[in-house]
Amino acid sequence: MGCAGSTPKTEDNGKKLKKPKPWKHTQAITPAQLRQMRDEFWDTAPHYGGQKEIWDALRAAADSDLALAQTIVDSAGIIVSNSDMTLCYDERGAKYELPKYVLSEPTNLIRDG
Repeated sequence: MGCAGSTPKTEDNGKKLKKPKPWKHTQAITPAQLRQMRDEFWDTAPHYGGQKEIWDALRAAADSDLALAQTIVDSAGIIVSNSDMTLCYDERGAKYELPKYVLSEPTNLIRDG
């Protein structure tokens, strides 16, 4: 008799990506301020540990639509712990935490015009 209770694993790298939940910044910010926050995070992210190639893949995924982001994380071997990509791991177990502001816009973003 075989193992009737075992099921094949369908996704190698964790969860299917989803849009981040709406969030609000502590104060209203402009698109330029949001871009500056994102640039500062990505410029310093490799210093938090992990591999630069994984950080680069996460940045590309964060800047993409969900379908392309899923392809990027799958191709890079990134294990998505939180489906909104706020917590990920690489294949060696290094942890990658992404703030919501690099993944989506806040609800209190000040639009020009």
